[in-house]
Amino acid sequence: MLDLDRLPLSRKQLRSIGRATARINVWHGSVRSGKTIASLLALVIAVANAGPSGLIVICGRSLQTIERNCLEPLQDAALFGPLARHVQHTRGATTATILGRTVHLIGAADTRAEGRLRGLTAQLAYVDEATLVPEGFWTQLLARLSVPGARLYATTNPDSPRHWLKTTYLDRAGELNLRSWHFKLSDNPSLSPEYVADLAAEYVGLWRRRMIDGAWCVAEGAIYDMWDEARHVIDTLPEICRYWVGLDYGTTNPFAALLLGEGVDGRLYVCSEWRHDSRATHRSMTDAQYSAALRKWLANWRHPAAGPDTPPGIAPEWTFVDPSAASFSTQLWADGYPGIARASNEVADGIRSVAALLAADRLLVHESCVGLLDELPGYSWDSKATERGEDAPLKVDDHSADALRYVVHSTAHEWRRNTHHVQT
Repeated sequence: MLDLDRLPLSRKQLRSIGRATARINVWHGSVRSGKTIASLLALVIAVANAGPSGLIVICGRSLQTIERNCLEPLQDAALFGPLARHVQHTRGATTATILGRTVHLIGAADTRAEGRLRGLTAQLAYVDEATLVPEGFWTQLLARLSVPGARLYATTNPDSPRHWLKTTYLDRAGELNLRSWHFKLSDNPSLSPEYVADLAAEYVGLWRRRMIDGAWCVAEGAIYDMWDEARHVIDTLPEICRYWVGLDYGTTNPFAALLLGEGVDGRLYVCSEWRHDSRATHRSMTDAQYSAALRKWLANWRHPAAGPDTPPGIAPEWTFVDPSAASFSTQLWADGYPGIARASNEVADGIRSVAALLAADRLLVHESCVGLLDELPGYSWDSKATERGEDAPLKVDDHSADALRYVVHSTAHEWRRNTHHVQT
């Protein structure tokens, strides 16, 4: 059913599969480097040889990521051959079947997920994207692996070298019953040179060092170290074919809204900005006043190149609202404002989306957006968060920068598919 000799595996993948017999087995390194396939094969072999006692669990950030990263590959006959027929799962279900054994699927988005492990006795566990699960969940999972010979398999991309997985486990491999394997892109024999080059071009700065080079490195200094006013600030806008708005809500802090447009050249343009700083103006605004001001701004905005006969006003397809601003979203709904959506607030992923666009000169900012232009050069990593092994922006002068992150990342499914339309 599973003939490793017939699979296109590298020597490192085969070696890691054969040696994954420790209590804790961790595959870490670059994206697409072959670590997930190797770890899943090791898990399947363990399932085939497992005794009847103890549960088998697969854990990840969410049920959706478990399905995408673990179960879908296992069901791919091109990857796993006849084995794929022996992996059954109904999308959305919290159990799957692998080689006739029931496997429990557990999402671990926050510390509350630890409670799902209480009372559980496991013999095999697999953790997808281990650096993204809470430390308490990982610790509790290890405690639940109490059957003799129990094993944990885990994969992860690198994070901060001060992350708990690195300092408490990987760095202490000699003291623990733990084996780990570090993978780079060169360890995946199935990738073409063209694909590797394209993949490397999609990551810049911190994410290139982690996701492509496979390095555990700290987030420090300027977040957008590729920012260059000479390259990224413009005084004219091309024809814009569609618009979106992103906004960061503030009462005592500034309120910032950005109008993002997709140009006919395929690039993204921050066309306009509306801000209100209650501390600077000594005047606070209610949700109703903010709603009226936002609608007035959009109703009065006109493309700078529009002729005098062109009526003002723009209707964005969607407005992505700060997820913490529930009361303001309610006010917008009450005022009949169309196309309201909760902004995507995956901070690191949002920053990476903006950084990738800036590095490729696919995101440009109009000179009128002075708040954003003031913030971007100083938008920096929080050194105190870095000391804790976390990646977080310094929460100072970040309101327009957050609004930019919201609207760019929330529309990623739109502009990513149009990448090949960019004109140079």
